[in-house]
Amino acid sequence: MSVTVVIADDDPDIRRLVTISAMRAGLEVLVDVGDGDRAWEMIERHVPDLAILDVSMPGLTGLDVCRLVRNDPALTEVRVLLISAAADEASVQAGLDAGAIDYLSKPFSPRELAARLAIYSGGVT
Repeated sequence: MSVTVVIADDDPDIRRLVTISAMRAGLEVLVDVGDGDRAWEMIERHVPDLAILDVSMPGLTGLDVCRLVRNDPALTEVRVLLISAAADEASVQAGLDAGAIDYLSKPFSPRELAARLAIYSGGVT
């Protein structure tokens, strides 16, 4: 059984890197979108195993979407990984407080991301 993922980042280049890293880690990318509103819509529709969300996006932020996921009983199994250029301690803590299981700072190494994601899939990078 493959691990499914929804990816959301407003930067198409970052979105592409995240998608490649997820595929390299053995995850099945259901959809990648460029804003938080679409991310929330796709998470509700697909109920993925994992959502990888940029913190700063148009519409709903990654933090907003993470909180929505955590507050929806139908989505209790969805894990959220946040990605952000804000790497200070308060930002990371805000992400974890919102319910994220991990927080990755930009810029990131696609290899590092793939290695982190492989944990969820049991895949090898």
